[in-house]
Amino acid sequence: MYLVIYLGLVHHAEQTMAASLRTVGEGHAQHPDVLFTCQALAKMSDEHVERLTPIVERYGEQRHGADVREPERLHADGLAEVRSGPVGLLRDLQDLHVLGTLTQTTWTVVHQAAQGLRDDELIELCEHASGQNSRQLSWLNTRMKAAAPQPLIVGG
Repeated sequence: MYLVIYLGLVHHAEQTMAASLRTVGEGHAQHPDVLFTCQALAKMSDEHVERLTPIVERYGEQRHGADVREPERLHADGLAEVRSGPVGLLRDLQDLHVLGTLTQTTWTVVHQAAQGLRDDELIELCEHASGQNSRQLSWLNTRMKAAAPQPLIVGG
């Protein structure tokens, strides 16, 4: 069963999303909305990881090895440090959006498998996590729109 590959991928993606949101929030703390919203959005991903734990215990997960090579090629690395300045904030938000999109599409794939397995617990988690990932992506998109005009038109 290859579900274990995607459980590992979504598990890692959510952990990476939470850590990256915290990194961006703290790195751009001069923007209080970024700091506090990133902290709140990171807690969503933390919850997904927590709720995924019993499912991973039931099915297992695979993160390394030949069978994982292809999905891992799609893995977006987390943000270990932030860029500086207004364009840096824009680029960091964009990187978070890419990671969030990977996370959400992975939940979509897992949801399809959960429906095939008739696993109500996993179905509910996929729907919940996907809804919250949509909220994360929506905020990131809105904040990018707000951050873009000044540095891109006026410049440094």
